[in-house]
Amino acid sequence: MSPLLSVVLSMLLAGQALAAIEINQATEADLDGLRGLGPATTRHILSEREKAAFRTWAELLARIKGLGPVKARELSAQGLRVNGEAFSERQTEAGGQASP
Repeated sequence: MSPLLSVVLSMLLAGQALAAIEINQATEADLDGLRGLGPATTRHILSEREKAAFRTWAELLARIKGLGPVKARELSAQGLRVNGEAFSERQTEAGGQASP
């Protein structure tokens, strides 16, 4: 493989890894592709999303049991977004907990 082709492939793979995945539009396959989300959690997210879109990370964490700040930080680092926003500890500390 040529060095140029290796560089191009590396850039494409890096771009895919950093592509944003909006929680309110993500498919089951999109969510299953994130490290740390299993099929049961993915189905729970999709089920909750049918009831109402997630407005904030705090609301997501309140409505999806088993997701906490550590997991949210990991998912956000993989590109998961809630209304275009990356996870921030301040969002959950600022009283942003929404009622489920």
